[in-house]
Amino acid sequence: MKKSGIKIGLLGLVLFLQSCGAYNFSGADIGTAESFQVNFFQNYADQTPGSTIVPGLGRDFTLALQDMINNLTSLSLTGSNGDLIYEGEIVEYKVVPMTATADQRTAQNRLTMSVNVRFYNTTKEDADFEKRFSFFYDFDAAASLPSIQAAAHEEIFERLTQDIFNASLGNW
Repeated sequence: MKKSGIKIGLLGLVLFLQSCGAYNFSGADIGTAESFQVNFFQNYADQTPGSTIVPGLGRDFTLALQDMINNLTSLSLTGSNGDLIYEGEIVEYKVVPMTATADQRTAQNRLTMSVNVRFYNTTKEDADFEKRFSFFYDFDAAASLPSIQAAAHEEIFERLTQDIFNASLGNW
């Protein structure tokens, strides 16, 4: 009696998992896609007034997006001919004062980064889009940008890559 109950339970679990198809626990809908590519995100932030260029920012962001998709899907990363293609550019990277003290000094700054993303799904053309994503990191005005950059990039990249992932593969 116990063995047949276990067998039925296992059979039910296998059927359930097979019925999930191309979905996974991240909520990603990869359809019939098997691979993805993330083209290098050029840093064109200096073309936006007030923005600055940070060496290596394009490389670091490109790797962060690759890692996000790789960690949340079963897709294979490829350098060309991917079923899903991400490309774009960093269009803004600037620090602006946010709050002031009583004596009119800056108390808090905000680092904002924006990326323009083009997404192509070669297996489902109506899923293609071009969209701008932006996020920020607030920090004490007494701190220098280089001193907070690692923490800021980690938080900003996490949010931007999650937003890009959700826009391209989220099935909520």
